[in-house]
Amino acid sequence: MGTIALSAAVFMNVLDSSIANVSIPTIAGNLGVSSTQGTWVITSFAVANAITVPLTGWLTQRFGQVRLFVISVMLFVLTSWLCGFSWSLESLVLFRVLQGAVAGPMIPLSQALMLGSYPRNKTGFALAMWSMTILVGPIAGPLLGGWISDNYSWPWIFYINVPIGLLAGWASWQIYRERESRRMRLPIDTMGLVLLVIWVGALQILLDKGKELDWFASPTIVVLAIVSVIAFVYFLIWELTARHPIVDLTLFKQRNFSAGVVSVSVAYGVFFGAVVLMPLWLQSTMGYTATSAGIALAPVGILAIVLSPVVGKLLGRYDPRLLATFAFLVFALTSYMRSRFNTDVDILSVMLPTFLQGAAMATFFIPLTTITLSGLAPERVPAGAGLSNFARLLAGAFGTSITTTLWDNRASMHHAHLTELARPGEPAFDAMMHGLRQAGLDPQQSAAVLNQIIEQQARTLSVTDIFLASAIIFLLLLSLVWIARPRKASAGSADAAAGAH
Repeated sequence: MGTIALSAAVFMNVLDSSIANVSIPTIAGNLGVSSTQGTWVITSFAVANAITVPLTGWLTQRFGQVRLFVISVMLFVLTSWLCGFSWSLESLVLFRVLQGAVAGPMIPLSQALMLGSYPRNKTGFALAMWSMTILVGPIAGPLLGGWISDNYSWPWIFYINVPIGLLAGWASWQIYRERESRRMRLPIDTMGLVLLVIWVGALQILLDKGKELDWFASPTIVVLAIVSVIAFVYFLIWELTARHPIVDLTLFKQRNFSAGVVSVSVAYGVFFGAVVLMPLWLQSTMGYTATSAGIALAPVGILAIVLSPVVGKLLGRYDPRLLATFAFLVFALTSYMRSRFNTDVDILSVMLPTFLQGAAMATFFIPLTTITLSGLAPERVPAGAGLSNFARLLAGAFGTSITTTLWDNRASMHHAHLTELARPGEPAFDAMMHGLRQAGLDPQQSAAVLNQIIEQQARTLSVTDIFLASAIIFLLLLSLVWIARPRKASAGSADAAAGAH
């Protein structure tokens, strides 16, 4: 029951971070604003969430794991209802800020509580259950959001959180209230908190709005970058010297923690970039509808769900670095398969690497989480989980921005190269124009058709470039995983679980 309660809360949280993405045009139209203005619905949640996730360790010491988790869930329910009740863009953005802020501690605390729900020799299975919800949420979000927006009204993408959250919060309190962690009255690190809000907020807005504002050609982006860098440097200096820092950066002194966080963050950034890129390419270039694109990408969850419990059991017998190595090899393979796509690719060929990627997802989060938390003192586990999740979320934002920007830039380059060949005297060009004239099109219409074909090819070539680069990055990450020196998986898992037992 504890597993179901925690999983429901986490799924609701992860789902909500992606469910609004596909509903932005509907929300913007209903509220009478442009789609560009509507993207603040996503940005506001991401900024607030990114700020509060690394505060989990400090907040846990102040309020206790169970109390903080239940409060976060209940406030998430309230803010979800307020989001659905919004009457203007300004009110929706305000409520999304509040929703993102209260959502921050939910994922790392659910991780700590899930580990504490099982005997220490079965914490690999606990991590498997937790990982399944983290992996499936971003996939189900766009599908569910599109379906709700098409068949009902957009407020229901927020209202569905209310019954799920109420049940999850009530069940979590009933089950875990006797297992509350020790609390300490620590002074508030006001300066550290202010610097964290400034640099994370500026960086998140920069990443979300950079592509739209043409990056550093925009004075706004330049100012955000300067503010983010300066505040980040001061934040590092302050937190490393403060007596009671609001974020415990000394965790990075641990070899396993540093190797695990960097590995999972870079891999998640590349993976999440692909999660964003594939539906964009299928819908904008290949002519798929939102529903058909969702169907083509849905198989990724099959192997992830089936294999996650198996991986949890294997952790007790095998080095987690071996399982993570397998995950990166499969990620590299599926990225390479996608790099061979062309404009004639059928839906089954799109689904095959997507299906295989599920095996990588199942062997990705669980071993790397075990490596990251291995060896941490019990009282540092919530802080470690919060900081590692913060790095993962930030890497996801970087991955999305870099991937979509690269896609546009490489597409423009390929378009220019292909256009150089589209001139009179080239056999392919002459044959194409002759065929279009035979079909009754005048020269201007023929040129427009040809340009459309070139654009489709350029966009596809750009996608294949990105996936080839992704395959190379996953192979390079193999060496990073082996920098870690975890204990046997069962011992490491026990360390990770100790914080919640």
